[in-house]
Amino acid sequence: QVQLVESGGGLVQAGGSLRLSCAASGGTFASYGLGWFRQAPGKEREFVAGRSWSGIRIRYADSVKGRFAISRDNAKNTFYLQMNSLKPEDTAVYYCAAKTTGGILEPYDYWGQGTQVTVSS
Repeated sequence: QVQLVESGGGLVQAGGSLRLSCAASGGTFASYGLGWFRQAPGKEREFVAGRSWSGIRIRYADSVKGRFAISRDNAKNTFYLQMNSLKPEDTAVYYCAAKTTGGILEPYDYWGQGTQVTVSS
């Protein structure tokens, strides 16, 4: 069973940066597709970023392009979401997810518990 544990959320001022981490245990991490999603209060969960197992396919939501970057460190079984130039509308609970088939399209097989990101204006 794969477990994903997020960290790195918090409160930041608009224009600031945060880096979210997602540590994986169990399974064959290097072969997984990885994704980040978020859910703001009163809204549905939305895709933020995805990276295939090979790194050939990387996608971002239009709302975060040029500001966020997804990366992975297979040696540490960890992947990251670097968030720069944060805006109040980025405020949400952020979830990491893993897809055992290696791609980046939903559905994903495993999910983290979520970490809160709050951006103040």
